Amino acid sequence: MIQLIKGFKDILPGEVETWQRIERVARNLFGDFGFKEIRIPIMEKTELFARSIGEDTDIVEKEMYTFPDRKGDLITLRPEATASICRSYVQHKLYAQEPVRKFYTIGPMFRRERPQKGRYRQFYQINVEIFGVASARVDAELIYLLNILCQRLGVEDVAAHINSLGCPKCRPGFKTSLLNYIDSVADQLCSDCLRRKDRNPLRVLDCKVPTCREAMTDAPSIIDCLCDTCDTEFQILQSTLDRLGVNYMLDKRLVRGLDYYTRATFEIQTGSLGAQSAVAGGGRYDGLVKLLGGPDTPATGFAIGFDRLAEIVQMQGDDLQRKPDAYIAAMGEQSQALAFDWVCDLGSQGFYIEMDHQGRSLKSQMKRANRLDAPYVVMLGQNELDSGAAVLRDMATKEQTEIPLERLVQAIVKRSQKK
Repeated sequence: MIQLIKGFKDILPGEVETWQRIERVARNLFGDFGFKEIRIPIMEKTELFARSIGEDTDIVEKEMYTFPDRKGDLITLRPEATASICRSYVQHKLYAQEPVRKFYTIGPMFRRERPQKGRYRQFYQINVEIFGVASARVDAELIYLLNILCQRLGVEDVAAHINSLGCPKCRPGFKTSLLNYIDSVADQLCSDCLRRKDRNPLRVLDCKVPTCREAMTDAPSIIDCLCDTCDTEFQILQSTLDRLGVNYMLDKRLVRGLDYYTRATFEIQTGSLGAQSAVAGGGRYDGLVKLLGGPDTPATGFAIGFDRLAEIVQMQGDDLQRKPDAYIAAMGEQSQALAFDWVCDLGSQGFYIEMDHQGRSLKSQMKRANRLDAPYVVMLGQNELDSGAAVLRDMATKEQTEIPLERLVQAIVKRSQKK
């Protein structure tokens, strides 16, 4: 028996309905705020991710699925979506059509991480991006959107963690202070942190090794080193969140694992899984469009971990599977042929009707209708064909009614519309 590749998963009926609900709620919300869907390929040239994400990040160094094509060019299964959206934005000159563009995309990403609960090598994200606005108010808008999405999905105990990563003007001073601190605790850091510290000391703050996190507890905060412009924008972010009634906290340890982030960065965390964990994260990346060959364009966005969000939503126990509007228990070849015509007719009108094709007994079919939670069962055999009327049974009240065959479809439509 051929089985799944390690780190991948099937999304089966019973679970997929939760995913569909999340997608439906997200699409409606994003549409209300003016976002347009964009669909990007799952493969890109490796150079795109190496240049945008950063060659010394864990993603590029260890986690990407990269391989040569038949011509020897290196291509990569996308590990995240922002770089691809920026590439599309630049390649198609979308900035020339409208100065402010708002996009979202939903789909799979690929990273060769160690598989564990809630983390897969093919995982799914919902990405939202805004191009052409430098104001921190749109960063607040994104955090507000995430809060509204969580509310509509019933995700509770939600808080935004925010920080600023500064800009090329104020970050060098902070890096110097941070590097001095790192040197003072170097004997407590892992080999990866020691390797990263000279190339990008901010990455040390993002290390997940417990001993490294403990060693960096008293590290300096970039908020204390912000230039006047970055400080003003960070204050605007906070005051806007206050006006919107968004619950948030300052988190000096919060950095992003990708090199392209600047200024505002944020995570949405929830205790729904028993401990505080992030379900979404993002921030501003004002230099990425220019880095990829486009004009100097401010941009900001976020990504939602779809797998984790679906796990939280599914914990609510809602049964989202569609149940039949009726079940037709047909006995005999002639009855099955007529029932099949009804199923197709009603299906074309938007009604979900189940029937048996195996010639099972009436008792077996009634049991299946009950398992499917069908509200009505149409019983049709040779006696009903001879009399010209089928028996319609209400499964809740057990009431049975004879319906002329020529009016059976209309009767099911009428009862299903009343539900």
